[in-house]
Amino acid sequence: MTASSKLLDLSTAERESLGLVHTLREILQQPQTWRGTYQKVQSFSGPITEFLSGAGTNCPPNVFLVGAGTSDYIGKSVCALLQRNWLCNVEAVPSTDLLTNMEDHVVSDRDYLWISFSRSGDSSEGVAVLEQAVTQFPLVKHLIVTCNQNGRMARAFKNEKNVLSFVLDDEVNDRGLAMTSSFSNMVIAAQALAHLRTLAEYGAVVESLAMSASRVLPAAMSVCELVVGQGFSKVCFLGAGPLKGAAIESALKVLELTGGRVIGFAESFLGLRHGPLSAVDSDTLVVAFLSADSRRRAFEMDLVKEIDDKKLTGKFLIVAPTDVENSALNLQLSEPISDLYLPPLFVLVGQLLGLFASLREGLRPDEPSPRGAISRVVSHVTIY
Repeated sequence: MTASSKLLDLSTAERESLGLVHTLREILQQPQTWRGTYQKVQSFSGPITEFLSGAGTNCPPNVFLVGAGTSDYIGKSVCALLQRNWLCNVEAVPSTDLLTNMEDHVVSDRDYLWISFSRSGDSSEGVAVLEQAVTQFPLVKHLIVTCNQNGRMARAFKNEKNVLSFVLDDEVNDRGLAMTSSFSNMVIAAQALAHLRTLAEYGAVVESLAMSASRVLPAAMSVCELVVGQGFSKVCFLGAGPLKGAAIESALKVLELTGGRVIGFAESFLGLRHGPLSAVDSDTLVVAFLSADSRRRAFEMDLVKEIDDKKLTGKFLIVAPTDVENSALNLQLSEPISDLYLPPLFVLVGQLLGLFASLREGLRPDEPSPRGAISRVVSHVTIY
């Protein structure tokens, strides 16, 4: 019996007792919700295209991808694709940095488009950043991508001519504490924005990602449950380029879902040697998100081999987009897809590791912070 069938066979009462009502469903629903998000962008492409044309994408502005925590990692996962397709400077800038140091990031006489990501749209920091920017830098254009039609971000700026809100379907407004389907669906939405002029072409990519995710989820659950059962106190996620964004988000999922009892950290393969490798020990699981590009993969496997040769740890989970040598988990892509599009697929592994590690620690994945250290919406920050 696979890990997925054991969890899915639980009764409603058993899921409630384990705190699995939302998070499990939100992880497993991702393949079909990606299709829905693509279709929603497609249906709203006219107003978005008109707004972006007014924002100066014909004479490319500076683009900021804005969010906090997981929402910041959305930007890190799609930055390269947007920059490549829009032929302009694109930078992921945390809203937490903008709130305190906005003047360090914005040059007043330049054109900007900010794309703000938020699950709830109610983060006090995110709303304050938008309010501050609208007041102090009125020429900045804002596209808000959120999962909550009732959130302040979706409602408060409707009368601002330089602001457009795009709201995803409510089913991806995750009810669990940790963002899972909300993360991957906002990544899909951002990838679709990069392809506004070629949406049909991007639709084929979404379908391939969704089909691969559906095929691999049962095997991924089995592998992740097995790995978690073998034990570790730290997880090091490795990824290059856009996959580093997926690695950072995966590390956060493990940290959040285990209430900090398992430490997750992330780095690029080549960056790990420059200090962070010292944190890898016998109780560290190394999760390697391998590139679809053979040249990049050669660098990556050299690093994995070095860790093994030095006997720093014997705990590895090698994740590859297709069947390559030494991979423990093949994501079963039926056709080659660039790393630029793969974060939604790879992050499934981080989400599942976090889920099973949460259960191993005796926590409730839907609400894994029993002392209230973190909450679903960061809304209690005093704004100065």
